[in-house]
Amino acid sequence: QVQLVESGGGLVQAGGSLRLSCAASGSIFSINAMGWYRQAPGNQRELVAAMTSGGSIDYADSVKGRFTISRNNAKTMYLQMNSLKPEDTAVYYCNAAIRGKGYSRDRDYWGQGTQVTVSS
Repeated sequence: QVQLVESGGGLVQAGGSLRLSCAASGSIFSINAMGWYRQAPGNQRELVAAMTSGGSIDYADSVKGRFTISRNNAKTMYLQMNSLKPEDTAVYYCNAAIRGKGYSRDRDYWGQGTQVTVSS
């Protein structure tokens, strides 16, 4: 069974930094894209940053220049968040398009979410 597990959320003052991690585990054949989304209370879930298996990267305009998405191997992804603002407060979710062993198609997987709170 494939799982995505996030870690690294917490409480930080405005201007501070946090690093989120997302580790994929299970019977995985390939991971074709990974990304981070966030959802603040009363808001829809929105894309923060995404990376394809080929290395193409996309950021939401609101985080460009402050957040950096990276992968250190095929199954672990990070989100370095600098110069955090109170409006970055949200639950952050890891997302990945994963093909399990023995399957012919990718499936969309989500982590359980990690809370990021930025105080002013």
